[in-house]
Amino acid sequence: MLRQLGIQFQVVPSEASELENEQLTAREMAQLNAYRKARVVAKKHPDALVLGADTLVYLDNKPFGKPMDFADAQRMLQQLQGRTHEVVTGVCLLYLRGHRDKLFAETTKVSFRHLTPEQIHRYLVSINPLDKAGAYAIQESGDAIVREISGSYSNVVGLPIERLERELQGWS
Repeated sequence: MLRQLGIQFQVVPSEASELENEQLTAREMAQLNAYRKARVVAKKHPDALVLGADTLVYLDNKPFGKPMDFADAQRMLQQLQGRTHEVVTGVCLLYLRGHRDKLFAETTKVSFRHLTPEQIHRYLVSINPLDKAGAYAIQESGDAIVREISGSYSNVVGLPIERLERELQGWS
């Protein structure tokens, strides 16, 4: 997605653990985790503009993290099917040497189709659900499970590219 903006970048995985805190809203949690991820990388690369992001799936204010196993992924999709949930992505832009940072979050509403257990199983075996919040990836056969979205598609993928582009334009 960053290539679409013509940005030269290097992927540096962050070793920051993702936190969960019931006292924080989805937006606050996503932004906190994005900041923690960016900070770990920025400490190693203080002269670089670092981007950290964290995407969370919420249904009725309940977080749906990454499933523990296939059965957990099935349980998640069973709960999401036929309903509308929110996908929240927190983003942190951090430039340590310049003492600059910017935190923001975007929310997209995602409505799932009504799904049978067989449809859920077919979808899950077609992707790797274990590394995805909510056990799904809209960019991987998402049309089989998603009825409609309201908001940014790229946000559901994991990075609200439209908002990021606006924020980067104001960065320089």
